[in-house]
Amino acid sequence: MPDFRRSHRLAAVLLLGFASGLPLALTGQAMQAWLTTDGIDFATIGFFGLIGIPYTFKFLWAPLMDRFEPPWLGRRRGWLVLTQGALALILFALSGLSPGEEPRLFAQWAVLLAFLSASQDVVVDAYRADVLADKSEHGLGASLHVFGYRLAMIVSGGIALIWADQWRSWPKVYALMGGIMAGAALISLFLLPPVRGEPRPRPSSAGGELRGFLSMLAGVGAGYLLARNALVLIGLDPHGADRWIRLLFVMAEILAAVPLAWWFARLARFETLNASLTAYFAQPGAVPFLALIVLYKLGDAFAGSLTTAFLIKGLEFSQAEVGIANKIIGIWLTIIGALIGGTLMLRVRLYRALLFFGILQLLSNFGFYLIAVFGKGAWGGITVPPFDWLVVSLREATSLDFLLLAVVAGENLTGGMGTVALVALLMALCNSRFTATHYALLSALAAVGRIYVGPVAGVLTESVGWPAFYLFSVAVAVPGIVMVRRMRAPLLMIQGTEPQRAEA
Repeated sequence: MPDFRRSHRLAAVLLLGFASGLPLALTGQAMQAWLTTDGIDFATIGFFGLIGIPYTFKFLWAPLMDRFEPPWLGRRRGWLVLTQGALALILFALSGLSPGEEPRLFAQWAVLLAFLSASQDVVVDAYRADVLADKSEHGLGASLHVFGYRLAMIVSGGIALIWADQWRSWPKVYALMGGIMAGAALISLFLLPPVRGEPRPRPSSAGGELRGFLSMLAGVGAGYLLARNALVLIGLDPHGADRWIRLLFVMAEILAAVPLAWWFARLARFETLNASLTAYFAQPGAVPFLALIVLYKLGDAFAGSLTTAFLIKGLEFSQAEVGIANKIIGIWLTIIGALIGGTLMLRVRLYRALLFFGILQLLSNFGFYLIAVFGKGAWGGITVPPFDWLVVSLREATSLDFLLLAVVAGENLTGGMGTVALVALLMALCNSRFTATHYALLSALAAVGRIYVGPVAGVLTESVGWPAFYLFSVAVAVPGIVMVRRMRAPLLMIQGTEPQRAEA
């Protein structure tokens, strides 16, 4: 019986990893391909990356998901069913829009998709941390989560490109993804194991929590208006042709909104948020750990921020070739990297894993520099014949570039290993009383690079070109490695002096 329960828990982590990964590509790389084929320029595609902002602010509403419990289904399962059902509806709605004809409306619905996806992530991450209460399961659990996550990205970020290429229709692809999310909601409703004896946050007034949340939103609005008006007063135009000025507006608005949101939340006594943040910052090394989390994947984020647009529009690969090489083969290699990373983490300390995997991530970025310099066809290629695998088929023979495959192999293997180590670190830093809020805060900071480098990358590539941009991505990976080295003692302390080992 104990073995069955353990297998049930780990299977649930795998399935929820899939549900969590599916919408991400639909707000990222798959959407980037849709925008590219609709003729949107690189800089605008980069700004579209900001639709992922909810991923970096999810810790602000995570306290409500910790504090309130939907009726009948329980705190974790209830929020999972609600968010997954809503995601299905938003995907169906997006399938009826065109980014080329209605860019503003499309972006608004895409932001709502990202908000619901981030909200689902809050619950998935909290559920995983709660259901895997035994720390000996963290490494394997993180590996299975990444496996399911990347498997979903094969569907929504790889196979989806092949479907879009064959059907000549991204709306059909998004409608199909909505159906898959509806299926995920049914699985969450009927098949997930319950979390037994989950810790509860300190009881608080429901009205007070809602007032605190609304006050926090008011702080966000105040920060946005303050920064925007200040820049306008000094003569800058947020709608002008200079894209660096537009980027300045975006970054200033975000930087002003975050501290004011926190200040308003404290004034309004947003108790769950304040208590959870106090609990986190009471831990030794809390602030340096936040810096490590932000920096660890920054180089990877820059290298991958415009990959799909670069390959399709910059190097003129077909959507099918990008789908097969960069998405399907590449994500399988990420899964292999995640499994290798999870296996190694059963035997090595977290510190060593973070350091070694981080160095490999940095080195893999040189591959993108090589392909930017040498271009398509530099190492030759191979032709993939037509196939029909029921779920996906290829009607015409498609070439695969050997240099592209080599770059994809290196980047995805090392990226998968680094992701497993980072997920294990995030789980180790969570306080069980505030799992949803703590993990949301930490994972939001881990996503900072992925979300905010998009506008910078779009403007930077048009200014300096692709080779210099990819060398820059190598340079920004260095501080993360340095931070791991400086945090050696705290990293060893949070895991203990012995390596993590699997239970017999």
